[in-house]
Amino acid sequence: MNRRRRKKLSRQLFEATLEGDAARVAALLRRGADPERPHGDGPTPLYAASVQGEAGVARLLLQAGAAPDTESGGDGSEGTPLCAAACWGHTETVRELLARGADPNLREDHGTGWSPLEWADHGPHPRTAELLVAAGARRR
Repeated sequence: MNRRRRKKLSRQLFEATLEGDAARVAALLRRGADPERPHGDGPTPLYAASVQGEAGVARLLLQAGAAPDTESGGDGSEGTPLCAAACWGHTETVRELLARGADPNLREDHGTGWSPLEWADHGPHPRTAELLVAAGARRR
């Protein structure tokens, strides 16, 4: 696949992710869209799905090979998918990420920022915090 086609598929995948369009995400992944490719210098599709609480889309991206702990960059959209989902109390998305191996103790900002549990506690999102603790998250 040439570079231009990969870039176009990646842009379309990101747009479908933002729209929460699981059918379109699945179709684009079948066509070869890279589930790990960030949008420009910013977030990955999995981060975008996580921050929006799109558990079904997150599941598709994870099944297609998106790494659950990849940290996104970009102004205002940096962080890990699990921290993004925990921050907003998206319990089903947190569950999907944990089931696919997301580290419940991985801190953002390359290990210097908040953990998913700190984000959930700050929310406050007690159900999400309980899920993280059950998965092995530790409080400082």
